[in-house]
Amino acid sequence: MTATSDALKGIATALAEIRSPIAAPPIVLSCERSLAMCWLIPRLSDFQDRHPDIDVHLSTGGGPLDFEKERITLAIRRLDFPLDPDWAVTTLTAEAVGPIMRPDMVVRFEGGDYLALGSRTRPEAWRKWLATRPDVQAPRDIRLYDHHFMMLEAAANGLGVALSPQIIAADDTAKGRLLAPVGFDADGTFYGLIRPKGNDTTEHARSLERWIIKQA
Repeated sequence: MTATSDALKGIATALAEIRSPIAAPPIVLSCERSLAMCWLIPRLSDFQDRHPDIDVHLSTGGGPLDFEKERITLAIRRLDFPLDPDWAVTTLTAEAVGPIMRPDMVVRFEGGDYLALGSRTRPEAWRKWLATRPDVQAPRDIRLYDHHFMMLEAAANGLGVALSPQIIAADDTAKGRLLAPVGFDADGTFYGLIRPKGNDTTEHARSLERWIIKQA
């Protein structure tokens, strides 16, 4: 009898496991590093609070991507590279750049007595921006950091004036941690949300898409 009872319990457990819903696969969201660090991650807890059942895995990367090879569900990119016709792209926001600095750096910036901070991902950004702004004094020198988020922290610690994308500096300027005394200038590019066309989009992925669009 004991053996029969154990066997029946085993069958019941197996049936329960078969009937239980299969957990949805995680959504893999790829985002450029500095955008992830300064804009996406500080906001992502809001999405998780609203959708605690949705598992989002964050991956960092920039430029072209291979959705199938990298197993990515959605991607946020600055659209400054050729786009695959098999991608569905939703424009999120225009790119605009400008110098940001601590409040105590403004006078030095206006007088040209400052060190310009840039990113190695856009090494010519300062030269191109200054060419469009003859009203701004050129810096004493330009120093490049590996990523925009590192450059931003350097500016926040008084090491110089950073030429930053507006979206990356948005939280720091909103809080007054950093100032943008001459504003931000559009450079003609945009950030976009990308996914492959033709793929069956899950409701979880659609929820994340709608949230990202609203945040942007």
